[in-house]
Amino acid sequence: MGEAPTDLEVTDLVEGDGAEATSGSTVSVHYVGVAHSTGEEFDASYNRGDPLQFRLGIGQVISGWDTGVQGMKVGGRRRLVIPPHLGYGDRGAGGAIKPGETLIFVVDLLEVR
Repeated sequence: MGEAPTDLEVTDLVEGDGAEATSGSTVSVHYVGVAHSTGEEFDASYNRGDPLQFRLGIGQVISGWDTGVQGMKVGGRRRLVIPPHLGYGDRGAGGAIKPGETLIFVVDLLEVR
């Protein structure tokens, strides 16, 4: 995987052509999350069959998501590489994400309200 980045990296894999996600809008996304250090998947909404819904830009999710999902358009797919200070930091998250982990998410934007 190489060196972990120190800043948020946002890469559009598929450009959407629907409504744009902006701060304050409620979005519905499917995602898969992988630990940068191991390449192991730690979470995927696809496996549950239920997309994640949250209000963008108000801290309901990690700040890498609040920043990284903004500007996406419905139908789009984006890769977010999120350094620890924009993710779960030194506390990690449960047993799945170790402290200080850089996170890689692939996010599909399904809906904007």
